[in-house]
Amino acid sequence: MSPPVGAGTAGAPPSLPAIGFVQRRAPFSLGIDPFHTAFLAGMEAAATRAGATVLLQLVADHDDELACFRRWAAQGWVRGVVLADLVDDDPRLPVLAALGLPTVVLGQEPQGGGVSTVEVDDRGAMRQAVAHLVGLGHSVIGRVSGPVELGHTRARSEAFDLTVGRGGASGLVLPGDYSAESGEAQTRRLLRGAQRPTAIVYDNDAMAVGGLAAAADLGVSVPGDLSLLAWDDSPLCQLATPPLSVVSRDVPSLGESATRTVLAMLDGRPEMLVRAPDSEIVVRGTTAPPRR
Repeated sequence: MSPPVGAGTAGAPPSLPAIGFVQRRAPFSLGIDPFHTAFLAGMEAAATRAGATVLLQLVADHDDELACFRRWAAQGWVRGVVLADLVDDDPRLPVLAALGLPTVVLGQEPQGGGVSTVEVDDRGAMRQAVAHLVGLGHSVIGRVSGPVELGHTRARSEAFDLTVGRGGASGLVLPGDYSAESGEAQTRRLLRGAQRPTAIVYDNDAMAVGGLAAAADLGVSVPGDLSLLAWDDSPLCQLATPPLSVVSRDVPSLGESATRTVLAMLDGRPEMLVRAPDSEIVVRGTTAPPRR
């Protein structure tokens, strides 16, 4: 387990009210992904304005994450926690409730039970993504999803299947793990399949960059032969060649909303539901009508 980022003297609680956020990552991997970087920047900006701070802990797995929450509560390190990447019957929620730590989740539906929610409309964003591609004339649309156990992956999958069907198109979905490597590998599988898509949606930016590399290696022209649409804007998308079209969300504002909601709960507010701003499609150089 890595030492907490932003912590004060070892063994002593921070002097400012601290909000905890735990990020899982593979052992020995460097850094965190662009989404969580932007999300944390928003959390920290709102915390600084309020005279609070954010404590980030990097952990290897689920057990380390629960151990981190218990240690924070026992040592008084944090006064509230923000959770992302929820799963069904998420085991973190009852642990945090038992520890008495106010909790805000980034999710699709209100959780209840004293837990506040920053509600993100992943279904609506996926409907936008598919509608954009169908509107360009694509009839076979691929998707490289995030991990299938995550709640937001499931929400996007439901919307993808429904919107593709209503648009008279066919959908092909393969799971990824948010890494560029998985995006590249699954794009190769899609492009070598019996029913080859003319457009692919990716559940994050890194997988889309991997998909762009796979297309180039296979001699598939983007966007001439294949349109690519990434999820969440980032420098990775903007600096790609060609620049990636994206489903864009104001990710820092999600982090700001999460921090403000935790602080409101610490001031005595009951559980809250805060709706995040809607997404929008930003068209750059990787989406176009299919060749006829």
